[in-house]
Amino acid sequence: MWKKGRGKLGLFQPLLGRWVSSSASVMGPTRCTRSFERVLDGKFVELQAHWVIGDTEPAKTYCERALFGPGDDGHICFWSFTSDGKRSTGALASAPDIHPDAICFEAEMPAGRARQVYWPHPIAGFNWAVESQTQKGWNRFVEHCYQAQAKP
Repeated sequence: MWKKGRGKLGLFQPLLGRWVSSSASVMGPTRCTRSFERVLDGKFVELQAHWVIGDTEPAKTYCERALFGPGDDGHICFWSFTSDGKRSTGALASAPDIHPDAICFEAEMPAGRARQVYWPHPIAGFNWAVESQTQKGWNRFVEHCYQAQAKP
């Protein structure tokens, strides 16, 4: 159920928990697990993402850790660090072109402006996409559908 909670970080309520997506990609089958949890006395939300790409041994892995929370100006921001040594920062934005309840973050990247967007799936879970901004609008290059992962 896509229902936001109270407070500045309440927008993350629908994402809290552990989620999994399996999809096809040009590099082979892709499985991504995302977990969101409140950390640091509830003042931030941490994302841990773990990708396994390809069907050969050893499969390629890619990891991300990100913190979402208030920046110096009080607005919700993110700080992301990835296993390939890259990092990015960005801020909460809107994406009414995708869904009225979308949770969107935009960042200036070396190749230009990008955004990642989470929005409710019509049946269960959520959708996630990464897009780059072009002169004609947003160009989507990754999209996954996440379902809650069963607890072991």
